[in-house]
Amino acid sequence: MIQMRTIVMKRRAAVLLGAGLLALSGCGGSTGGAPGDSSDGGGEAAPASDRTEVGALTPRIVLAHEGGVTTLDSADGATLGSADLDGYVRLNPAGDGRHVAVSAADAITMYDTGLLAEGHGDHFHYYVQDPALTDLSLPAPHPGRVVPHGDRTALFADGTGAITIIDPAALGEGELEVLEETTTEAPHHGVAVPLTDGGLLITQGTAEARSTVQVRDAEGNLTAETTDCPGVHGEAAARPTESGDVITLGCENGAVIYRDGEFHEVESEGSYQRSGTQKGLESSPIVLADHKVQADPAGGKERPTEIALIDTRDDSMQLVDLGSEYWFRSLDRGPDGEALVLTTDGELNILDPGTGGMLHEVPVTGEWTEPEQWQQAAPMMAVADGTAFVVDPQAKTLSMVDIAGGEIYRELELPVVPHEIQVTTGTASGEYEVVPGVDEPADEGHDH
Repeated sequence: MIQMRTIVMKRRAAVLLGAGLLALSGCGGSTGGAPGDSSDGGGEAAPASDRTEVGALTPRIVLAHEGGVTTLDSADGATLGSADLDGYVRLNPAGDGRHVAVSAADAITMYDTGLLAEGHGDHFHYYVQDPALTDLSLPAPHPGRVVPHGDRTALFADGTGAITIIDPAALGEGELEVLEETTTEAPHHGVAVPLTDGGLLITQGTAEARSTVQVRDAEGNLTAETTDCPGVHGEAAARPTESGDVITLGCENGAVIYRDGEFHEVESEGSYQRSGTQKGLESSPIVLADHKVQADPAGGKERPTEIALIDTRDDSMQLVDLGSEYWFRSLDRGPDGEALVLTTDGELNILDPGTGGMLHEVPVTGEWTEPEQWQQAAPMMAVADGTAFVVDPQAKTLSMVDIAGGEIYRELELPVVPHEIQVTTGTASGEYEVVPGVDEPADEGHDH
């Protein structure tokens, strides 16, 4: 029996975590301008006096590492702020281009990176303030995926199967507005994706097995289902059709695509094919995914060299062999749909998603090997408006790569050894304006 959804109209949630779980560090200076500093615990927005108006915004780099999170200025690598957290820390975009959803200590808490872009008619005003961990938090035993899509963001708790849908636009006002609450039939390592028509895509399963994906409409009615997606893991949104959203998911017998209100299977060679890490772009019909074909790999870990380019228009899949290994943090997309893959030979491979042809091969790190434990640090990246921010944890460096040109234009030294990265720009679209740094005069042609 499918669980019914509860629609919660604009309920503010500000669940404060115990002081033993989360503590702000002093690295960020005064946090008086951060949401959540109100005396009543309601998480009110920062007063305008605590903000500084600037002519343009520079992206801020948020790094998760042992002991918490640290935020850097992408222009010069300066440390802008940090927050101490207990346990292993994971990062996800919150959906507004300003906040990062931090998963740690059985909760998902919003971290304000301090970039504000406020629209005024036909123009924007830009402000900055100190980054800070807010009191906008939800309990989430074994916190899982956070998925922004459309104008809503879904938070999933693996330990309970609870799904919470929030309005990311309210975060800038210091509010965690819960729009909807529901649950899966049993706790499992799952995911939920808000659909633009008000519906919701969710997985169903247990801690032992999961093979079902369902779609519910805005009233909670079951409208589509597949039970043939064993080990369902990973999701991506591709270019929508006239009928609505297009969502792909990875299974252990190939991928499935939700399109035009139905699920479609992507044929694969052999009985086992897993694409558990997927990266999409809503301007592209192609989804980039990993490609694993060993159900029981030697040593328990498959180290693939092939990636998959899934065409959501005809349910086909093109394979490209990069000749070097990669891991689940290796994949991302460029602004024009480029498929980006970091490989263990130290290169950032930039491919045409339609043909699979190589556009650029950019040396960005030393040679490396996928760690035995996924929680350990290894090369990774985030993409924001034409730049790939590539981290080499061993060297404690970050390289900023112009995706269109295939060139490194800035390198930063890192104060920590990070295991996850998010980059914010101040706008949900990811577009931003950057004041050129001291190492990059304005006339050199880099507008990012």
